[in-house]
Amino acid sequence: MSARGGNDAADGGRYGRDAFRPEQPGEAERIDLGALAYDDLTLTRLRALGAGPGWRCLDIGAGTGTVSRRLLSEAEVAGVLAVDRDVRFLAERPVPGLDALQADITAPGFAPGRFDLVHARFVLMHLPEHERMVSVLAGLVAPGGVLVLSDAVDLTSDRTGAAAPARDGGAAADTPYAAAMRAMWRGLRGSIGTDVSWVPSYPQLLRTAGLREVGAEMYVPPLLRGSPISRFWADTWERSRASMVATGLIDGAGIDAAVRYLDSDACAALSAGMLTVWGRQPGTAEPGAR
Repeated sequence: MSARGGNDAADGGRYGRDAFRPEQPGEAERIDLGALAYDDLTLTRLRALGAGPGWRCLDIGAGTGTVSRRLLSEAEVAGVLAVDRDVRFLAERPVPGLDALQADITAPGFAPGRFDLVHARFVLMHLPEHERMVSVLAGLVAPGGVLVLSDAVDLTSDRTGAAAPARDGGAAADTPYAAAMRAMWRGLRGSIGTDVSWVPSYPQLLRTAGLREVGAEMYVPPLLRGSPISRFWADTWERSRASMVATGLIDGAGIDAAVRYLDSDACAALSAGMLTVWGRQPGTAEPGAR
């Protein structure tokens, strides 16, 4: 659950530099908690789209490399190029067939070749120029290959995530979780430019980029006490506490209450959704001949 690239906010903030820095103690563990929540679904989708023997794969924002390694060990692809702005976690766990490339995918000269599979999860939501980046990644897909993008969808609207309606007919109070998530999304947008509001437009963006056979699915994990996704969000809030408080939507006590709520039997909420969208590059070619 790592996003590497540069979405500069108004104050110049960037993911990996001004928030969620890889050198921070425990950052690899935070990323791996997200992987435990989402990797099974991701691998099932990638294999259903054909990822297998002979395929050359590009894993954008590879983080600690969990998806890249499972493509090699389970799908038995020919090779994976794992790209990140900081590859220290990839270098710590080398395996045959996995090559690491330290690069900023927003740079004009980013052109590592063409691949049977181009995959990016929780990456583009942190980057500017969404339409351009979708077009860039689509251009790295060889004929007959697929582009697979996954990003977060915020479910904490004014009504979603609220507690049961008040008995006196008044407005329902937010759960501590919903309050924290809304503050987190606004804080990250103001500090490092994270923007999930455009994520539902993925299908149209892939079609505009010339891809065909576009499909989509949504996964919304439940927040269960002690689960990897609950622990992921608690850790993420701790690391983005300053930007959350700066929004004025929550204070430190509210964040503490939300962390306790996630680890309580009272928690009855859904995580942010993960929208996965895929499209195929027109044309045919033998896998590995890209």
